[in-house]
Amino acid sequence: MTAGPDLAGTPGAKARPPLSTAAGRDRVATWALLHPRAFLIGVYAASRLLVVLALAVAARWFQTPAGVGHLQAGLGDMFMLWDADWYASIARDGYPVPLPTDPQLGTITYSEWAFYPLFPMLVRPLTAIGLPFAAAAVALNLVLGALAVLLVWRVCRFALHAAPQPARERLALCAAALWCLYPATPTMLLPYTESLAAVLVAGALLLLMERRYAATALLALVLGFTRGVAPALACVVLVHLVLRWRDDRAARVTPLGGQRLGAVGLLAATACSALAWPAYAAWRTGVPTAFFDVQASWGMKPAQGPFVLWLDWAWSAWGLAGVAVMVGLVATYVALVAGRHGRWLPVEVRTWALVYPLYLIAVVRPITSMWRFLLLDFPIAALLASVAMRTSTGERVVRHWRRRVLVVVLALVGGLLWWTATLWVYTPWGSATP
Repeated sequence: MTAGPDLAGTPGAKARPPLSTAAGRDRVATWALLHPRAFLIGVYAASRLLVVLALAVAARWFQTPAGVGHLQAGLGDMFMLWDADWYASIARDGYPVPLPTDPQLGTITYSEWAFYPLFPMLVRPLTAIGLPFAAAAVALNLVLGALAVLLVWRVCRFALHAAPQPARERLALCAAALWCLYPATPTMLLPYTESLAAVLVAGALLLLMERRYAATALLALVLGFTRGVAPALACVVLVHLVLRWRDDRAARVTPLGGQRLGAVGLLAATACSALAWPAYAAWRTGVPTAFFDVQASWGMKPAQGPFVLWLDWAWSAWGLAGVAVMVGLVATYVALVAGRHGRWLPVEVRTWALVYPLYLIAVVRPITSMWRFLLLDFPIAALLASVAMRTSTGERVVRHWRRRVLVVVLALVGGLLWWTATLWVYTPWGSATP
């Protein structure tokens, strides 16, 4: 299924590959489009093997003995670094009461309360049957990650509230495959919440676009015990309901007919999702601001003002040039989402692509964990697929799209190796948080 006219024999045109090679590639592309789930599971499995290879390389050549407690770090050591220990503690012992405090200053300090409970609670039954925490968490994330990839594909191919695009199926398939290679994708295998959060976010977006509001509300509530992204999801819900109201009026039917109560319940669920875990932490510990106090001990202080910390960081590091570069990067990204490379995506997905990163910049201080947090911004992969595969006008897929996609794949693989060898390795006296 090559795009564009056959230019063989045209003066000045490049000769096409031998028929056998081109036909072979066409057969692969046709099979992938006919069996998208099998294709994506294959890509996902290959990406997990690449992650294991990257972890083994990092253990052999980049991980210091001080970070693992013995002279020769092995692959098994790489699965329980950083926040994995905190999740293991939650799965084993739950949350500490009263809140841990600094013995000298008396202030609230680091504790498990900064981490959401659903992932370790899902791992706990697996450890109860005898699996070590690392093995149980990796097994769970393998399954969740595969489900997340399929949901990302389903979300990207959804056509309602999206510009017409004859190559939508191919673009969506490529987007989901590229997402498997996002540089921070090792966290979808490691004992972290990324795989679970991706399933819930992509699932909620899909159900919302299908107008299944009760199911969306349920996922939104569950998401509130997984990751603190409810405010961004609430913006998507509002945009969707406004579009639905407009469509219904244009069709001369009662706006939200028969689903008004469900829409109200969905809005309430997203609000509860944002407050559920902080409210539980306050009730359980007896400290009204427990969750936020613990987050502050980790350096998260959104009360200082939205975007202020990022602007201050850019100004302190590079002055006016730093601020200009940061604003330019944000503007370029917004232009991609709003422009021709984003218009083939549903409005709800584009809203998530805009609101979620801006929400992160507003409430998260400048840390290298942003690489990991942006894994949930899976529309980035859809933008990459569009830039690599389509013409500059966005009207059709170019004939040499495979070579362009290969360049993107190689860049992503390089980023994955860099992230694993640079950020995931742990040095007690000076590592950047992954």
